[in-house]
Amino acid sequence: VQLQASGGGLVQAGGSLRLSCAASGRTPEVYAMGWFRQAPGKEREFVATINWRGSSTYYADSVKGRFTISRDNMKNMVYLQMNSLKPEDTAVYYCAADRAGTIATGARNYDYWGQGTLVTVSS
Repeated sequence: VQLQASGGGLVQAGGSLRLSCAASGRTPEVYAMGWFRQAPGKEREFVATINWRGSSTYYADSVKGRFTISRDNMKNMVYLQMNSLKPEDTAVYYCAADRAGTIATGARNYDYWGQGTLVTVSS
């Protein structure tokens, strides 16, 4: 499975962005998908995850109520809608795929990773 993340950019605090992750390869629609982020000088952290059906999601406390993960299996796309952005959301955002198909928060659960897209939130 190959993953291509896009949609990052520069936005003011309080603004919104939608990240996209295009999946290709062998049956990506049966994989659970996750978003992670890594800020400068910090470790990669979990942001959100969605199971293969799209029926179950889970979020980090820091983004709950502001971010929404969704997927379109017909298009092999996963999205992260980010609202009410804060400067502390600034990071490189990565999408990842988990063959197990169920939601997971640990980076070690994920088998495939995209290249990342940079989100910068100015104050």
